[in-house]
Amino acid sequence: MPLQPKNPKTAAVEARKIVAFDFDGTLTYKDSFTTFLRMQCGDARIAGVLAAKPGILLDYVRTQDRGALKSRLIYNLLGPMAQGELETHIQAFVTKTGHRLFRPDALRAWATHNRPDRLRVIVTASPDILVRPFGQMIGADRVIGTKLGFSADGRLLPDLDGINCRGEEKVRRLREAFGEEMVLDSAYGDTKGDREMIAAAQNGFYRVFKEKPEA
Repeated sequence: MPLQPKNPKTAAVEARKIVAFDFDGTLTYKDSFTTFLRMQCGDARIAGVLAAKPGILLDYVRTQDRGALKSRLIYNLLGPMAQGELETHIQAFVTKTGHRLFRPDALRAWATHNRPDRLRVIVTASPDILVRPFGQMIGADRVIGTKLGFSADGRLLPDLDGINCRGEEKVRRLREAFGEEMVLDSAYGDTKGDREMIAAAQNGFYRVFKEKPEA
């Protein structure tokens, strides 16, 4: 039986090279997750939660598990919030923050990869639910990030859905999304959690963006 020819559109997508950007500290000049929590809850509320539940930080010091720290902190701040309500708060944050979170030189580099033969992908340890609207703002083809846990009825849980998207997990998630034979043309990052992704790329860039947005 002859093989069926690939859909031309599918083949075209598969042929495109992947350009991966870390988000926090690379495309942006500060951490989006903590900025969102500070805007949503306030510094006093965050400090109060950490003081009332010191185990959150003590467990992080012991395990260095950034994913657990992230999920436990947001859950203790927001409780079992419905996913739709959380998305509403995130959209308000993105609308208010806009492009002011981005490094101008990073956006210029991002724009140079806006080519028919490229797919621009954000790969981040921050929650994908938070970063996805920013990705839509700048024209990302896909956002890959840490998945917050939600219950069957759509309420926030104190545990992640999977593991923190950092280190080797970034490479694994890229291959999961685009296949084992993907071509990672370029990768940009700024912390040791990006090193595996940068090493997997044909062209790797570490801490190349320095600019901050004008006040």
